[in-house]
Amino acid sequence: MPVQTQQKLLEHFVAGTTARAAALLVGVHANTAKRFDERLRQLIASKQESYLLAGEIEADESYFGGVRKGRRGRGAAGKVPVFGLLKRGGKVYTAIIPEAKASTLIPIIREKVLPDSIVYTDSFQV
Repeated sequence: MPVQTQQKLLEHFVAGTTARAAALLVGVHANTAKRFDERLRQLIASKQESYLLAGEIEADESYFGGVRKGRRGRGAAGKVPVFGLLKRGGKVYTAIIPEAKASTLIPIIREKVLPDSIVYTDSFQV
């Protein structure tokens, strides 16, 4: 992709333009703009410093994407499950997960939360 096109897509990314709108404005295919935005987000995430959460932490999962037809929430078709940890009054950690089960979530909590912290959950039975 030409550098000039990349610069235009970058300007739209910074401005918060959706990938579809940026594609129309720059004159590239929507999938190209989407892929550019995804790679840019991955690059930004890779440069973020790692941190541990301590104190009072809230943990919950949510489901994003898809169309609002059929089942909602847990098990909804076409949705991506995302797990989040929030330090009250502080930082947030999120991760896309394959499934919202204890075998998936507990290792994330152990990796990102310091011992002796208080973790609040909705206590969903797995």
